[in-house]
Amino acid sequence: MNGRRIKLFLKFHWIGITVALLATILGISFLFFLRNAITAWSTSESYFKKAALAQYGLFFYIFLVLQVISLPLSGALWIWLMRGGQMKFTHIGKKPVEGKDIKIHWQDVIGMEEAKEEAMEVVRLVTDRAKLQAIGGKILRGILVMGPPGCGKTYLAKAIATEANMPFIPMSGSEFIEMFVGVGASRIRKLFKQARQLAYVEGGCIIFIDELDAVGAQRAVDRGFGGQTESNTTLNQLLIEMDGLKEKDYNVILIGATNAPEGFLDPALLRPGRFDRKIYVDLPNLDEREKLFEYYFKEVKYDGTIDRLRLAKLTVGNSPADISNLIREAALIAVRNKKEAISMKEISEAYDRVEMGIKHKIVFTQKEREKIAYHEAGHAIAMYFLAPHKDVFKATILARGGALGFVMPQPREEIHVRTREQYLGDIKVNLGSYAAEKLKLKVTTSGVSQDFTTAMWIAHHMVWEWGMGKSGMVGNYSLLETMRSDYGVFRGESVSFVSEQIKQQLNNEVQEILQESLREVEDLLKKESGLLDRFAQELLAKDELNYDEIEAIFKEFGKIRPSIF
Repeated sequence: MNGRRIKLFLKFHWIGITVALLATILGISFLFFLRNAITAWSTSESYFKKAALAQYGLFFYIFLVLQVISLPLSGALWIWLMRGGQMKFTHIGKKPVEGKDIKIHWQDVIGMEEAKEEAMEVVRLVTDRAKLQAIGGKILRGILVMGPPGCGKTYLAKAIATEANMPFIPMSGSEFIEMFVGVGASRIRKLFKQARQLAYVEGGCIIFIDELDAVGAQRAVDRGFGGQTESNTTLNQLLIEMDGLKEKDYNVILIGATNAPEGFLDPALLRPGRFDRKIYVDLPNLDEREKLFEYYFKEVKYDGTIDRLRLAKLTVGNSPADISNLIREAALIAVRNKKEAISMKEISEAYDRVEMGIKHKIVFTQKEREKIAYHEAGHAIAMYFLAPHKDVFKATILARGGALGFVMPQPREEIHVRTREQYLGDIKVNLGSYAAEKLKLKVTTSGVSQDFTTAMWIAHHMVWEWGMGKSGMVGNYSLLETMRSDYGVFRGESVSFVSEQIKQQLNNEVQEILQESLREVEDLLKKESGLLDRFAQELLAKDELNYDEIEAIFKEFGKIRPSIF
């Protein structure tokens, strides 16, 4: 390995070494000449010394001063031209990191078990090349890591570099895009040149390009401003460099990460021989979230009230980054409250703050507080009885974000495919506020605006797209309306693929779902009028009710949750 380092150093620095040797030879020659000149001067007659001083002394002094000044200036100018001027725009500015210095191992990768298995196979293929080549297999060239933001795509790439013990060059797709055409392509060339040199010396190298969609988006025709040309040129150079890795057995692996849809990337980038492997990093499931909480809690102090399973159920749809942020926020709240450890109270407050925003110090009149309390109580009771796939995790009448109060649901289990009954349950929960206001206050408020929006959105999609209306009409009619819009723009005329009669029938079914759901909620709240009053009064007294306090109210009235349908 040391021999390769010396060979590579000589290959790329032979000009500098040659210049240095020549400068040394000239310097030694000058010293010999100066010594001989001094000797001749000291042995000559005084008359000739005075004449020489008179004739050449001033000239030699000025020449010497100019040389002393000009040589450093010319050297600095040359360095600036090479590094600051000419190479400024194309300079990469990224230093490789040794794999052993990243220090992210497989045991640190939590919340993406399936993706980790794929990555472990990649490491085996990269590090055990001899077995792969023995059976005629080809070395991986590109790995595309895809998934939502915050799920650990960059973390996984670093773990691959650590386990493979290879140099790691991290880049961002936006670093290749500049206003000058050709700059991005030049940076791509320099990046791969650096990677090939490292692979030659170290036995392999990993390039990681985060937000690959910034440089790998589909190519298009430039409209005259140059930006698209620069993007196309940069992508073309990336494709060429990936193909160039086949010329020699360079063990250079390109890992790209993106949260954009796969169809957003250029097809040439995804063909076999370039990005040979795709790894999907999805949101963690229940078990993975529980492990994530266990992992992140090791970094903080917490008391025995922490229930990791309950937190895992609460954070359905949260990424590892969300969970890490939740614990950091809880730690800040604990410090602010002068507590030495995090409890469920701090976790709950942190969750509210992250999901709904900070509390607003709004002063409500007693009448307004009563309206908000019955509004939220209607949501909570409808959720408890009519949406059994959700638990009522928290209820509050304190203003957060843009809401004057809210009821926070907690899924009782992870749901990947939702049924008609579950959608109807969500509609009824949203209409619970309106029904409670009508029943107890005899008036309704503008606070139901967002509830109506959500309920109507669900009902519309049920009928227009998912075939869940009573008439049994099947088909995605929203898609037909989208096609109508596109077709109309293309033809320059208004064309509809859905008749007015069908539209009217679909809209009537939407309203029928909403009206039937509202009647069911109103019947429930009339039947549970005492429970509704009790819940609202408890909210008025405490401002916030947590999960245990809510469960206690329902148990007080002898209520049992319906089974999940």
